[in-house]
Amino acid sequence: MSRSLSLAVALLVAPVVAADGPFDPAAKVEKLAGGFKFTEGCASDKDGNVYFTDQPNDRIHMWSADGKLSTFLEKSGRSNGLCVDAAGTLWACADEKNELWKIDPATKKAEVLVKDFKGKRLNGPNDIWVTPTGGAYFTDPLYQRPYWPKAEVEREKRGVYFYSPKGELTRVADDLTQPNGIIGTADGKTLYVADINARKTYRYAIGADGTLADKTLFCEKGSDGMTLDADGNVYLTSGAVWVFDQTGKQVAELKVPESPSNVCFGGKDRKTLFITARTGLYAIRCTVAGVGSQ
Repeated sequence: MSRSLSLAVALLVAPVVAADGPFDPAAKVEKLAGGFKFTEGCASDKDGNVYFTDQPNDRIHMWSADGKLSTFLEKSGRSNGLCVDAAGTLWACADEKNELWKIDPATKKAEVLVKDFKGKRLNGPNDIWVTPTGGAYFTDPLYQRPYWPKAEVEREKRGVYFYSPKGELTRVADDLTQPNGIIGTADGKTLYVADINARKTYRYAIGADGTLADKTLFCEKGSDGMTLDADGNVYLTSGAVWVFDQTGKQVAELKVPESPSNVCFGGKDRKTLFITARTGLYAIRCTVAGVGSQ
């Protein structure tokens, strides 16, 4: 299936933007593709191609930088959150067996990096951010899935984990009610984590050893997926796309025809914000470039 961004159906949905907001007031949301069951986990590579998941259908799709849709991987471990590292490798929160995967973009073969923590299975890795040095932070909330073989919860904490470049797994936060969206800054010094049930997003300082410090309330809003732009604005998804500047001040609100689950910047100039929202993939042009996966 091939569709061009320029030929996509323009929808009469425009953002509410403050004077310093990232959207052109004349911009409109465009629907790029539809017919999915539940889209999630969008992430872009260095060329601006955008990967996203259709978790109920157990697939990962790709929207190319030149506007073509393709199925990247069938039987994707019911992947949820995605991130692309500096080498172009796709990391996936494989929810089917509560694992963390790395997927080679050329061979499409998956390597299981994490399948448990101290002998107990995880609650279900949800969203992930890969650091500039090759480690990864991921959230592990609990959303009971009908395809899990048993209902018992083995992990009592709903935490945030760090997978080090050496392959060591540690839990770096365990005081959140339902950690979900996660994103870090390009310099690898700051991490944002959304506690979706508490309707709050926090900011942390990242230590040299991967530990987190200086937990600070960033804003009074939770989020599913998250992203950042080059100006340091933070994009949250909670009923709409909400944009906050570095101080935690809201600067924009974007309504989408379907409730958004995740966001990322892609396209050749990284000035297109891609939005996964229930059965569709949407996009809107921005006046500022986004921060890519790396």
